[in-house]
Amino acid sequence: MGVAGSKLEKALGDHFPEGERYFGLENFGNTCYCNSVLQALYFCVPFREQLLEYYSNNKSQGESDENLLTCLAELFSQINSQKKKTGVIAPKRFVQRLRKENDVFRGYMHQDAHEFLNFLLNQLVDILEKECLKATREVVSNGPSNGHVNGVKQELALTWVHKNFQGILTNETRCLRCETVTARDETFLDLSLDIEQNSSITSCLKNFSSTETLNAEDKFFCDKCCSLQEAQKRMKIKKSPRILVIHLKRFKYMEQLNRHKKLSYRVVFPLELKLSTTLDAGDSEYSLFAVVVHVGTGPNHGHYVSLVKSHNHWLFFDDENAEMIDESAIQTFFGSAQEYSSNTDHGYILFYESLSADNKSL
Repeated sequence: MGVAGSKLEKALGDHFPEGERYFGLENFGNTCYCNSVLQALYFCVPFREQLLEYYSNNKSQGESDENLLTCLAELFSQINSQKKKTGVIAPKRFVQRLRKENDVFRGYMHQDAHEFLNFLLNQLVDILEKECLKATREVVSNGPSNGHVNGVKQELALTWVHKNFQGILTNETRCLRCETVTARDETFLDLSLDIEQNSSITSCLKNFSSTETLNAEDKFFCDKCCSLQEAQKRMKIKKSPRILVIHLKRFKYMEQLNRHKKLSYRVVFPLELKLSTTLDAGDSEYSLFAVVVHVGTGPNHGHYVSLVKSHNHWLFFDDENAEMIDESAIQTFFGSAQEYSSNTDHGYILFYESLSADNKSL
C-alpha cells in the first residue's frame, strides 16, 4: 500500500468515504503535469461518473479502437475498482497514448499542465463527436451519408464533456458613431485570466469583462457605417458552465528578457465564488473542488501537484504521494505578495463546481 497510503487511511480512520479510492499516480519522467490534472479530473465527480458509464458501455472494444478517451476511461475504472482504499497506480497506457497522439508530450521535458488539459478536453470532444456522427449515420444508413437527414443537416449533439465544461461568452462591440452593438457568441471550456499583484479571482474576472476602446490602428469596421470607426469592446460571460475551470496566466512573455517569466503574484481564490452572467438574473454560485499548483520559479522547469476536495476533506496529491491537508492550508497557494519569496507553490488552474440546481441536473 505504501507509507503515504497507510498514513492517509489512518488519518481518515472511520471517516474514510465509503466506495472512494485515493491513489497516487506514478511519474514516468516529468509527467507531473499530467498526473496533477488527472487527479483534478478524477475528483470532478460528474465527469468521473460519465466517464465510468462510458467505459462500462464500451469496454468490449478491441485494442485497434484504442484512443485517449478509452485509455482515460480505463484508468479511471482501474482506480475506482481497486480493492484497496489507497495506493499507487501507474497510468502507463494513458501516457503512452498521449505521447503517441501529440509529439509535444513525447519527450521528457517539463510540460505545461494547462496546455495538457486543453488538449485532453478537446481530444475527448473530437472522439465523442465522431462516435456520435458514426452512430447517426448507422441509424440512417439507408439514407444519404452526407450528414443530412430528410434534407436537413444534422447538428452534432452536445457531448457530456461539453455539458460539464462548456460555457458561452458574448463579445460585444459598440460603434461610437452610430451606437450599433454587434454581439458574437463563442464557447469556452476554460477561462484564461490575466493576473495582477495582490488581486483576487473576482477582480481578475472584472478585468476580463472590462471595456476596451478600439481606436487608431485598431478601429472596428462597422457594417452600418460601412467604414472603420472608433468602438468600445467588452467580453461578457453569457452562460456559465457546470464546471468552471479558471487558468491563471502565470507565465508572461517579457520582451526585454526575450523569454517567459513566472508571475508569482498573490491572487486570492475563494472556496465559494459568485459569477455574474448576462443570461441569469442572479449570480451563479460555485464551490472550489480542485487546484493544480505549479511549484518552481520559471516556466521551463518546476513541478506540478494538486489539491482536491473529496467528501468535505482536502487532499494533497504529489505524483505517487497522497495526504490529507487542512482547508486553511489552501491560502498558502495564493502566491507571494513580494516578488522574491521562498514560497514558489502557486495556484495555476482552479476547478469550481456549480451549486445551482439547473447546472447540476444536466
